[in-house]
Amino acid sequence: MAERLKTILGHVGSRDVHPEPVNGYALPSYHYTVEPKAKQKLTAEQRKFYEENGFLVIRNLVPKSELEKYRKRFEKICRREVEVPGMTIMRDVAIAKSEFVPDEKAVTKIQTWHTDEVLWEFCCLPQVVDYVECFLGPDIMAMHTMLINKPPDQGKLSSRHPMHQDLYYFPFRPVDRIVCAWTAMEKVNRDNGCLVVLPGTHKGELLQHDYPEWEGGVNKMYHGVRDYKQDHPRIHLEMEAGDTVFFHPILIHGSGANRTNGFRKAISCHYSTGQCHFVDLKGTVQEKIEDEVLELAEKKTGIPKTQIKYEDIWKFRSRIVKGTRSWDEMEANSN
Repeated sequence: MAERLKTILGHVGSRDVHPEPVNGYALPSYHYTVEPKAKQKLTAEQRKFYEENGFLVIRNLVPKSELEKYRKRFEKICRREVEVPGMTIMRDVAIAKSEFVPDEKAVTKIQTWHTDEVLWEFCCLPQVVDYVECFLGPDIMAMHTMLINKPPDQGKLSSRHPMHQDLYYFPFRPVDRIVCAWTAMEKVNRDNGCLVVLPGTHKGELLQHDYPEWEGGVNKMYHGVRDYKQDHPRIHLEMEAGDTVFFHPILIHGSGANRTNGFRKAISCHYSTGQCHFVDLKGTVQEKIEDEVLELAEKKTGIPKTQIKYEDIWKFRSRIVKGTRSWDEMEANSN
């Protein structure tokens, strides 16, 4: 185990990534990457690393000029100079309502911004999509968009994100054709709450989640894995601006508190194959989060939650990046 951890840390710490063609390299045991794009874009070492660990860090992937553009757009949104239809704005549970002002210091996250053409450019960056295609194939959907502005912790450790699996929130499948691209917008380290991952847990199952019993309170929707091996090796992903980590939706991960005086920004998109399908979550470990989201949708729209489909919420959040999506064909055939 120690030797494997050393290998993983060596990969994460490497600053140079030089993808090379791997002629004739194709093993039938590959499960989490897709031919032929993965063979063309990823080195044999990178591909094997993702298969075994469930994540892959690509250094200096997104130019700082792009990140600055997204940062300025975020600031305009926080100042309410820009309205984005359907977008959700979140703030830390430690920030009292009386302290709220229209400024980025009050906003900890914006999500579902796929209708904003400036931020949407991130999801379509060729250098990002090229890697996404290695995991999903040629039909690619953006399913969930976020810009995280982790605030300086107020002393209650509420800026933490509990260890969780992203699939817990998603009603679409297949699980192995979903991937997240998470890009640091500035230097990210253990001081300001970098991501922490449990390598290899993507090979497991979706576990029971719940709100952790934290004394300082927990942000809305920040459910965490109830039971996992606390002694499992964990890797803190320290990254520079523009570094991007791609990871599997079953991979257990989270982030620590931001113990600095500044905000820690990152931008991310969860992608799925365009040929995804939706599943019934009743009676599963995901039923609780489905019900919570439907309650919020009822409060926001005034429509009874019994008349809202969780599937439709996710269809609204999605947008085609390239190729086609299966439900367009199915809906066309049903008309």
